[in-house]
Amino acid sequence: MKARLPQNFQGSQGAPSNMQQLARQAQKMQEEMENATAALEEKEYSATAGGGAVTAVVTGNLQVQSIDIKSEVIDPEDPEMLADLVIAAVNEAIRNANEEKESVMSKISGGINIPGLF
Repeated sequence: MKARLPQNFQGSQGAPSNMQQLARQAQKMQEEMENATAALEEKEYSATAGGGAVTAVVTGNLQVQSIDIKSEVIDPEDPEMLADLVIAAVNEAIRNANEEKESVMSKISGGINIPGLF
């Protein structure tokens, strides 16, 4: 039984141009990812906890920008509850930032998961 080659197979003669094209595509993808990363790092992501009692804002590079706490949830008798609300709001804001970054990078890469790239 003989193996069949695709009709448009060019053998070793077509390989260099295909490699160059692949390298250009990879370079373009890398540039798009760098631009998207820079834009995402400038964005702010907010999340609330406790029905809006605590609001956390983080940047796209996961730095906490601000935390807003409504005075009615500040209970000197229960500081653990306030700490839990702050943690929940910050974690949700970080989760939002990470999800958008993954979504944008997946669109650029065509769904290819390249470890260490983003």
